[in-house]
Formats: sequence, C-alpha cells, structure tokens
Amino acid sequence: MLFETGYGPSGLPHIGTFGEVARTGWVAQAYTALTGRPTRILCFSDDMDGLRKVPDNVPQAGLLAGYLGRPLTEVPDPFGTHESFGAHNNARLRAFLDGFGFRYEFASATEYYRAGRFDDALRRALAAHDEIVALVAPTLGPDRRATWSPILPIHPVTGIVMQVRIDEVDADAATVRWADEAGVRYETSVLGGHAKLQWKADWAMRWAALGVDYEMSGKDLIDSVRLSSQICRVLGAEPPVTLTYELFLDEHARKISKSKGNGMSVEEWLRYAPPESLAQYMFNQPTRAKRLHFDVIPRAADEYLANRAKAAEQEGAALMANPAWFVDGGPPGGNPIPVSFGMLLNLASVANADTPDVLWAFLARYRPGATPDTEPLLGRLVDHAVAYYRDFVRPAKTYRAPSTMERAALADLAETLRGMESGADPDDLQNIVFEVGKRHPFPALRAWFGCLYEVLLGQTEGPRFGIFVGLYGVRETVTLIDTALVRP
Repeated sequence: MLFETGYGPSGLPHIGTFGEVARTGWVAQAYTALTGRPTRILCFSDDMDGLRKVPDNVPQAGLLAGYLGRPLTEVPDPFGTHESFGAHNNARLRAFLDGFGFRYEFASATEYYRAGRFDDALRRALAAHDEIVALVAPTLGPDRRATWSPILPIHPVTGIVMQVRIDEVDADAATVRWADEAGVRYETSVLGGHAKLQWKADWAMRWAALGVDYEMSGKDLIDSVRLSSQICRVLGAEPPVTLTYELFLDEHARKISKSKGNGMSVEEWLRYAPPESLAQYMFNQPTRAKRLHFDVIPRAADEYLANRAKAAEQEGAALMANPAWFVDGGPPGGNPIPVSFGMLLNLASVANADTPDVLWAFLARYRPGATPDTEPLLGRLVDHAVAYYRDFVRPAKTYRAPSTMERAALADLAETLRGMESGADPDDLQNIVFEVGKRHPFPALRAWFGCLYEVLLGQTEGPRFGIFVGLYGVRETVTLIDTALVRP
C-alpha cells in the first residue's frame, strides 16, 4: 500500500512537515499491524513548481530575482551548496526527516517528469483535457476561467513554467499549442518534462500514475482534495483514502502565521523537550485545532512518559492503542523514568538549577547509580528541563506571602517533617502533607496545595508534593519552608 506525503520546496521544512510525515507513518504502522501487508511512504517534492517570489530569508536574494517563474530545480542555490535551490531545500527536507528516523522514500517531481514516469498519465490528462477544464472552471474567477488549462508548458527559450491559454490540444501527438506574451507561437510536448500540470490536476495525476492509496492534508486543502479526487476518477483511477487534519493556533487561539511570528519551530521545541514529546503532541486529536505555544511542551512530555510507563504493562490491542507504541515504532524499550518532566522543572525551579549537574545530585538519591549514560532518556529530559527553567520558569517565578492561617500550616508542616528521616517513602510523605492540611481551616485541600505551590515554588501549579519532598530531600524542604516564612 502506497502512502504519500507532499512537500513544497520553496521553503524550509517546519513543524507542520514533521506532523504530516509522522502521522502518515503511524497510519502505515497501524495498517501493517492490522493486515500484515507491507507499506511504502513516498515523500514527494513538488520541485518543478515555478519560483513565485524571492524568499526574504535566504542569502544573495538578488541572485534569484532573474529566475522568477523558473522551476525550483532550475533556480541557482543562494546558499552555494547544491546545484539548485530546489535541490538545496530537498536536501534540507531529507536531513530533517532522517534526523527523526522516519521511514520514507524520497521523490522529486522534476526527476519523475523528466524520466517519463508520468507520461502515460499525462496522455490520459491530455485526452480528458476538456473534461478536466469543465470540472475546475466553476471554481475560478471569470478572468482565470477564460484561460485556464491543466497544462503548463515550459517555455523552450526562457525556461519559465508558463501559465497561458492553450489554443490547441493534440492528444494523439501529446502536444499543445500556445503563444507567449510576445505573441510567439509554440507547439510543446507534454511528455518528458517539457510541461507540467497545474496544482490540483498535478495532485490527481500523481495519485493516478503512482497508485497512491492514502494521503492526508490540512484543513486549508479540503476543496483541493475534493476536486483532485474528481480529476483522479476522470483519469481512470480511484483516489486515495484521505484524512483532513486541523491547523495550529497560538496561545490566544489565533491562526499561526509566519508573517506574524506567532508560531514555533521544530528547533525551538527540541530545545526544551525530546522529539518523543513533539510526536505525542502531534498524535493527539489531529482533527481538532491545537494550540501551539511553549506552555504545552511540558504537558506533552509528561503525556509521553505516562503512556510509555503504561506500555510496559500492556500487550496486544491495548498496547497498540497506546500512543507510545506509535511514537516509538513498537513497544517502548529502556528503563522506566522515575520522575515526570514537570517534577524535573519544579526541582530545577527550587534548586535554581543552571546546570544539569544540580539536578543529577538530587536524582542520585532517588535513583542510585543513575547517570546520563545509564539513563539516556532521563539524561535528555534533565538537559531540556534546565533549558526550559532558564528561559520560561525562572523569569515567571512570583512568590506570594502566606496568610496568617497559611503561615501556621507551613510551620506545622516544617515541624512535622523535622521528625522524618531522609529516604522516607514518597507515599508516606504525601500522606503527611495531607494530614497537615486537614489540621488547618482551609476551605478545601486544593487551597492548601495552592499555598505550597505559590508560597514555596513561586508558581500556580505543581507536583504531588510528597514525591517532590522525596526527590528534593526532607531537610532541604524544611529549609525551603523556613526560608519562605522569613521572606519579606
């Protein structure tokens, strides 16, 4: 079964690229697990598209100005590393996908067109030219409708991908006749890379030519999927099964926009959490709009860790319904992680951890013998927690003074903990925290824990406090309370 995912190489791969390839891979993984049948994933680059505008984020932008309209694989590489701008961006895409260990085959539109792999489908498209135009024309404005054709000939002199009226179609010879802006008339073969198809017709032709069985796409392409599916049937093929995924919103529920700069890059996410957490974020509810901002990172990391822990006790259908089975490409391996990512952030906050060594000093008492070498995932989480603490937690820390009643409860907890031994069981410590809270007139225990977080940790939410005490240390927690009680 052939699964396809597409990529427009006029720009660099981004977090949406990660999501589409990861999700496609998970569907393929599930399909094989359910049927026993093999799958292929084709990552298709539309690198024969004409350069529409000069990007504002490349060096030597002036170099590209004279190549507007040329196929991306005929535009010089402004970075000077590859034979063309399209080849450069294709290489970036492949490095991006390889970095995450995705299983895929790469395909270049330029190579496929020029090698004749689309020639049979192009002949069918030419034979059905008027029928395809009749399907697409109602979706266009009056001016565009008057000249639209699925065929885009490549100008034999300038090399530009021409969007012009097609005056005559010769299906038997597989040629089209047209005139450029200077009135010069040409007859161009549609085979062998001398022409390409318009976007919606191109997508449909590719499905028909390659026998694509499954492809997902964003909400913004719903109409394109519908129209391309109709064209695919005109070409004599059944369109693939499709899935429409929702797009991202920022923390204020506004649509992510590159021009507004309210998005997040893959590199930014991976500074603060491992790739498994990004995969977990992508796995959840793909057909619902998702808020993408830095505050979701710790939650996604802990969701992955919780699913990973559950997977160790699951098998069969229950295991294969677990997101960790998809994220890890099978049953997760390695040791269970003794603490949550949120706990590491809280520990970093209290210990003012500017380096991973500070956190490892505490983890050593909780997991004797643990090191970054013996616990590689935990080691990565520690590094990420320190980075997240420095950039987000520390600048936002705001301690409040306790009320008279809260002050009495905190003093009671400190006194109770003084009688505890180091290495006390976290569950016993949690019970002590509960009992102390019950001895004081809090309207609800939630208010007691809110006091602990806001007064001691400088934040509105926090961990199971008994586990935190076990990790941070009983004596250290007593000192933390004493310090808070004398803080101005």
